[in-house]
Amino acid sequence: MLMALALVALGLLLLAVGGEVLLRGAVGLAGRLRLSPAVIGLTVVAAGTSVPELAVSALASMEGQTDLAVSNVVGSNIFNVLLIVGLCALVRPLTIGGNTVRLEYPVMAIVTLMCLALAQDGALNRLDAVLLLVVYVSFTAYMVTLVRGQMNSAERQEFSAAADNLSTKPGLRALPVLVALVGAGIGLLAAGAQATVTGAIALATWFGLSERVIGLTIVAAGTSLPEVVTSIVSLARGRDDVALGNVIGSNIFNILGILGLSAVIVPLSVHPTIIASDNWWMLGSTLALFPLMVTGLRINRLEGVALLSLYVAYVARLLGAV
Repeated sequence: MLMALALVALGLLLLAVGGEVLLRGAVGLAGRLRLSPAVIGLTVVAAGTSVPELAVSALASMEGQTDLAVSNVVGSNIFNVLLIVGLCALVRPLTIGGNTVRLEYPVMAIVTLMCLALAQDGALNRLDAVLLLVVYVSFTAYMVTLVRGQMNSAERQEFSAAADNLSTKPGLRALPVLVALVGAGIGLLAAGAQATVTGAIALATWFGLSERVIGLTIVAAGTSLPEVVTSIVSLARGRDDVALGNVIGSNIFNILGILGLSAVIVPLSVHPTIIASDNWWMLGSTLALFPLMVTGLRINRLEGVALLSLYVAYVARLLGAV
């Protein structure tokens, strides 16, 4: 058991470091290609915190561990909404920006419904995967166009600052160095994903748990740590919109990007319990956000406690059903 725990811990550490290294290299390359800060922020940076989930789910799908691949995404989305938003609201009430309610949240809700519909037959095939990826590319292209047309000078400075924060030092911006960073990041992610998947399967065997339960809990929480850090740091800087937008953007990418890419590699079977229960928890947690967001355009501490309590109840239900 200790070896399995050590593998998971090492894997999550490698995923975190690899994701950061890859993100910095990718941001540097995007800058070399003269992409605008808005484009970099909405593409490279937006997907960056979900890279650990992508690495784990992609590897799990390649190795035939489809329950782990799917449950990692579903568990991460539940974790993001209930625990991360709840924790942020507990630290300080969250003020909700207009675009979050009008555009980003509705897309997350629709995408979550799409995931339930596609998984209802017990599988995500390559045609489903292509649909998910087309929707993701279309949504991202629309967001880039929207931001370019509506962005004011202050927002341009914010995007520039976000890109600069992830850029390497001036002396390390040479093309070979940036390519090396991307390569090193991919290598660390591959190693981290392998260790995490191997350790998770070993833990499941040791405790008599299914891959689904391990994926929904330990793996999902571990791969969501970048979202926790990003949201808490944004909250500390007074950027409530970024803290919540990070969660919503991550959930959208998890379904469209990660499930899409994983199912392109190998069609994914969806566990019957995920269809009957966990997917509905994912949808329920998503829908629970709406009344909290529109009442006064803020999520207060009491509502944060309610979200956290729901997450505790969900995990207790999972473990109690074993």
